[in-house]
Amino acid sequence: MHTTFRRRTLALATLAAALLAGNAALAQDKNTVKVGVSVGSAEQVFEVVRKVAAKDGLNIQVVVFNDYQLPNAALASGDLDANAFQHQPFLDNQNKARGFDIVPVGLTITAPLGFYSRKIKTIDQLPEGASVGIQNDPSNGNRALLLLQSAGLITLKPEAVKNNTATPLDVVSNPKKLKLVPLDAAQLPRSLDDLAIAAINNDYAEKAGLSLNKDAVIKEAAKSPYANLIAVRRADKDKPWARRLVAAYQSPEVKSFIETQFKGSLVPAF
Repeated sequence: MHTTFRRRTLALATLAAALLAGNAALAQDKNTVKVGVSVGSAEQVFEVVRKVAAKDGLNIQVVVFNDYQLPNAALASGDLDANAFQHQPFLDNQNKARGFDIVPVGLTITAPLGFYSRKIKTIDQLPEGASVGIQNDPSNGNRALLLLQSAGLITLKPEAVKNNTATPLDVVSNPKKLKLVPLDAAQLPRSLDDLAIAAINNDYAEKAGLSLNKDAVIKEAAKSPYANLIAVRRADKDKPWARRLVAAYQSPEVKSFIETQFKGSLVPAF
């Protein structure tokens, strides 16, 4: 009888400790988070995410960026709690090049990359010696070169393809003698008048009034390794608010909105 009483007392004490720990964690959890996103479609998606998160008591403040180089710096410095604009290869490169310690906590969307033009309607019309704009950051530049190779326009060194490190220096065959022009991703839409074609990321394309399905002369398949993600500082990856943020994004409401609103130009990656 005495042993049974002690066991019950110990069980009740353990339960009380767990409840206290849970309440303490909730008390310390953030109820407001700042999330950095890029211009365009991400703003629309996060309007829905904000509404879903609000039902869970999480207030999301969206901060919009026009430059891919800024959101990770803002996150690393503590000006943001999270960001949602990049894929894993871009994050890996930024962590390595800039010494950030930023990690993914959940997938968001895949935004297929496209090459656009104001001068040709189909890629078969691309003339010899044409100027081709690609992104000047390593991960997106590699992505654009892989897309050119998939279209049969260039051939890259196999090692560069395997390692996802392709640059214009890795082109080993260029039958049309294309002139590859690396530019900042945000400048590519504004440079379309000077280029035959240009690789433009979805958010910048949308801002420029371009549609992947209607206007792209080359486009990635919907399934690709370039799924975007929500990222946080490593110290925050297991925080309750981070899980709540991911859950709000990966909700049925957000998935339905993406599929209905963007009709394949953005694809849920969760």
